[in-house]
Amino acid sequence: KMSSRKVVELFYDVVSPYSWLGFEIMCRYRNVWNIDLRLRPAFLGGIMQGSGNKPPGLVPNKFLYMTKDLNRLAQYFDVPLQAPSDPFEAMFQKGSLSAMRFVAAVQEREKDGDKQVEQLSRELWRRIWSQDKDITESASLSEAAVKAGLPASEIEELLKLSTSKQIKDKLKSTTQEALDHGAFGFPLVVCHVNGKAEMFFGSDRFELMAHCIGENWMGPQPGKSSAKL
Repeated sequence: KMSSRKVVELFYDVVSPYSWLGFEIMCRYRNVWNIDLRLRPAFLGGIMQGSGNKPPGLVPNKFLYMTKDLNRLAQYFDVPLQAPSDPFEAMFQKGSLSAMRFVAAVQEREKDGDKQVEQLSRELWRRIWSQDKDITESASLSEAAVKAGLPASEIEELLKLSTSKQIKDKLKSTTQEALDHGAFGFPLVVCHVNGKAEMFFGSDRFELMAHCIGENWMGPQPGKSSAKL
């Protein structure tokens, strides 16, 4: 029964490596758990500003830890995550505003499900957090869109749409929604359980989330775990 599926929202930004991990796990579990997964592309810069948080990379010891942590997590989660040569430039100087507006534009146009949004988001993460490539220029966004399988004929129009007031407002309001849930960083997962919104931050709360929604956590690769036994 569709009605019994729990709605689970995932707020994310492709500038955030932890969001990539959370995103891949939720995509792997969307057909394992009885959930209706909703992808909510938002803007991490707006979350930091709105919540008064400081990025962990600005504390030297946290930055060193994060680098090690991400290497271990990349292996554990089986996600090809690799820090760009200049993480500060990629994250704080260049940022992801144009990229996330582009994702929001694709979501606005996508009629059937969210396959394009999922694939485009993944390609953008790949560029910045695997291949050390730009995600700010129009040409970079086009390249990611082509790789994600978007029809070449639509990309120009989507890029135009991404700079429209309508899409800027859409991204702002999704970001505000995350702040209203109490966000201070990404990834943010909001599980709607018995009319109540349960908020989880980060990519290390899946066991707790599963417990909360009455599902089983089977590790980062639910498809493979049974094969290994």
